[in-house]
Amino acid sequence: MNALLLNMLLALVWMMAVGRFTFHQLLLGFLLGFLVVSVVEPLWGGGTYARRVFRFVRFAGFFFWELLLSSLRIAYDIVTPELHARPHIFAVPLDARTDTEITLVANFLSLTPGTLLLDVSTDQRTLYVHTMYTENRERFITEVKQGLEARRLPVPDP
Repeated sequence: MNALLLNMLLALVWMMAVGRFTFHQLLLGFLLGFLVVSVVEPLWGGGTYARRVFRFVRFAGFFFWELLLSSLRIAYDIVTPELHARPHIFAVPLDARTDTEITLVANFLSLTPGTLLLDVSTDQRTLYVHTMYTENRERFITEVKQGLEARRLPVPDP
């Protein structure tokens, strides 16, 4: 059985056992189910569920932090009389290879205020990105590769 599905099932069983169907009980049941699945899954020959959940939480925190910073940068530019935007278009080489990986990197990049995906090269190895506040090409590419792309790409299981 899928570990996430088992975790959700355990959360629902917890809510039924307690007899209260609230968000807090669901969250508590999910956390207790997570602990149970994390302990039991290695006995089944798996053991990647906890690592995937932690990677997802780290990625969500990273993305929301970047979203906050870019939103504040744009808000500052709106309320100040001087225009700070210096738009550029950069070609960002990709390590992502599958369509899913490329789509996820491109969409999360476009969701960040101040950046917009313009195109993907025909060989799917380069993203063309319009950015409003980055003048240094190497710095922008490094931020994308070491930040968003490195955190989004799946890590092979040992």
